[in-house]
Amino acid sequence: MGARREAREALAAAGLRPRKGWGQHFLCDPGVAHRIVETADVGPRSVVLEIGPGLGALTDELAGRAGRLYLVEVDPVLAARLAARYAENPRVRTVAGDVLAVDLETLVTEPAVTAVGNLPYNIAIPILFRLREARARLPRAVVMIQREVAERLVARPSTADYGVTTVLIQAVADVRLAFRVSRRSFFPPPRVESAVVDVRWTARPRVELGDEQAFREVVRAAFGQRRKMLRNALATLAACRGVDLEDACARAGVAPSARAETLDLAAFARLARALEG
Repeated sequence: MGARREAREALAAAGLRPRKGWGQHFLCDPGVAHRIVETADVGPRSVVLEIGPGLGALTDELAGRAGRLYLVEVDPVLAARLAARYAENPRVRTVAGDVLAVDLETLVTEPAVTAVGNLPYNIAIPILFRLREARARLPRAVVMIQREVAERLVARPSTADYGVTTVLIQAVADVRLAFRVSRRSFFPPPRVESAVVDVRWTARPRVELGDEQAFREVVRAAFGQRRKMLRNALATLAACRGVDLEDACARAGVAPSARAETLDLAAFARLARALEG
């Protein structure tokens, strides 16, 4: 693929090699880049935050369409390269930094911003939870992640992929797996397949969660001992809160003999409220 050779040459010209610590697998498939931007519905009125632009495969598409584009790149050499490339474009701003450390709410002042990016696999889930926190300002994310993680995000109860990440993300988002991406679309090619997900965050939780911290604790405890029944997985948490677990399950309409993966979002919410004490 010519684009892969170009990516290799661009890195060599910058004196760089892909860094495993930063999860650098550079997108080098123009067709995939175009499809991501199309999925994100980017147009002249769009404000976009691109996470990890790297060599700019997505950035060129975005810069040509978006009304305003913010780039956050952890690699200082690549960030400087991007800043130089778009120095004459007042609609593009490049920030060198870790997206998990950058104050996104201060960086991006416009409302209704769409996050787009090829997320590093090793920190994709933390980034998604960071976007979850910033969802009032960034209500949509169209991002490429490991296919296994994508399948977890869209999983349904009573399936192997359904777990903590599924419930906590779906509590405040509608998630769609937009399309899958071959490892051949990257340089260097990763060992896993990828997928693009379209995440539309909701300003308020999709069900009544009660205390959100308490809800997260219940979900994590329930799945922490996945093979155990709820009466065993949640026993310690209920005791710490001074709550009768059997009674809480009865009030939530959840069988204490059930396992975490069988509960849908509404059932988890009822159970978490019943266990608040």
